[in-house]
Amino acid sequence: MISLNSRQATFFAVTIFIVTIILGYSFPGRSIISSGMLVAIFLTIFIRYAYSTIIAGALSIAIAAVYPVIHQYQTGFFTGVTENLFILILIFFSTLLAWYVKSLLLHLQFDRTHMTSLFENATEGIILTDGKGSIVLANPSAEQIFGYSRDELTGKAIEILIPRKVHPHHTKLRTGYYKAPSNRTMGSGRDLYALRKDGSEFPVEVSLSHYKQNNEQYVIAFVVDITTRKQTEHNIQQKQAELEAITTEIQLLNTQLEAKVEERTAILKEALEKLEQSQKELHDALDKEKELNEMKSRFVSMASHEFRTPLSTILSSATLVSKYPLSEDNDKRMKHITRIKDAVDHMNELLEDFLSLGKLEENRVGFLPATFSPFDFIEETVDEMKTQAKPGQEISFSFDGENEFVTDKRLLKNTLINLLSNAIKFSGENKPVYLSASNRDSKLTITIQDSGIGIPPEDIPYLFDTFFRSKNASNIQGTGLGLPIIKRYLNLLQGSIEVQSTLGKGTTFTVVLPGITE
Repeated sequence: MISLNSRQATFFAVTIFIVTIILGYSFPGRSIISSGMLVAIFLTIFIRYAYSTIIAGALSIAIAAVYPVIHQYQTGFFTGVTENLFILILIFFSTLLAWYVKSLLLHLQFDRTHMTSLFENATEGIILTDGKGSIVLANPSAEQIFGYSRDELTGKAIEILIPRKVHPHHTKLRTGYYKAPSNRTMGSGRDLYALRKDGSEFPVEVSLSHYKQNNEQYVIAFVVDITTRKQTEHNIQQKQAELEAITTEIQLLNTQLEAKVEERTAILKEALEKLEQSQKELHDALDKEKELNEMKSRFVSMASHEFRTPLSTILSSATLVSKYPLSEDNDKRMKHITRIKDAVDHMNELLEDFLSLGKLEENRVGFLPATFSPFDFIEETVDEMKTQAKPGQEISFSFDGENEFVTDKRLLKNTLINLLSNAIKFSGENKPVYLSASNRDSKLTITIQDSGIGIPPEDIPYLFDTFFRSKNASNIQGTGLGLPIIKRYLNLLQGSIEVQSTLGKGTTFTVVLPGITE
């Protein structure tokens, strides 16, 4: 079959056009002019430029119109008007016919190009099979999915892409589908697997459609590799199982905590009863009895004061854990679970400290130095205390110096929690709290500044006395045990604490700790 491209058609059309003019001038005769022009016009059908046919038709009509004048000049007589008019009409309608045919070809080529692009560039695998189940066409995506090179699938049975164990079943299904074909969308509640060229199986989703051509049944299969999605679903299920295990562990921790609290409460109750009995034996007067009751009330209030922070940490962290169900949130979940465990441990330690208040007076509280990062340690403590902040309150933290220090973390944490709790409690809403720390030359300096009610100058010397409270703090809940406990902790840590306060403007506590050699 002879085919012309656009450049060849242009060359032949221009050549015939020029040759026709030359021959028409050299050998007068309308047949040469009309035949040559018509051939040139029909050759423009193969030229890709849209208006080439119109241009060729216009030139042909112009030349045919002036041809009688040329013919008279050559032969000496004028040709018939009717015959010349017929040639002009013939050229005109031939131009229209060529233009129409060219438009049809351009549309056909446009549609064919787009269909080919759609087939070749589709991201889904597309496989066309005939009535015998043989593969007629497969697009590049299908060849890539199944691992075959170009045209390797053509002519092969569709079962080449099906796992061997289901070949018999698939053959029956295919035969039944060809007898009663119907469109089937992707998914459809089926777990389907396909077979690559290398023999590996992988999950797929397949949708089917069908059509007939020349009484031959054809089926189009659209194939999508869903391996990644299946892996994601598996990971989600695995993480859900892990989350359920973590939830169970948290419930177990809560149960253990409740049992521990009940046990410690019984011990505290017993200790309080013994304390009350001792006081009754020592004091017979009513005034002494009232003092004993007041001390008991303050002791219980102190216990509540010290337990509030770790309980708030447990509650907030347990709430936040449920908000991270995705696999990429595992680090966040573990962070809050660690905080819960740390808070539980801290509560146990506080219980031991409260029951050992007498030991603290006798300097028999344990001292366990450890190396840690003061920045991370203080930042974590600040994060825990943010849950106690009033509306609008912010705790600003800054640190400089070395990121390694040795001291008893438990005693230091109790000190920081108590000081931050007081700063929050004695400051109003929208009042900031500032915490700055410096670790240089084996000395850790921590400054906590609030914008609260301040301390009267005459009360400052008595701040660290047991049960002492400032006159302007009588309406604010407290026991007067926090600062005395801090003072004893710092004595164990060989540290010091200083107070600067302005009434109505705020208070600044400065703690200085020397580094301990383990």
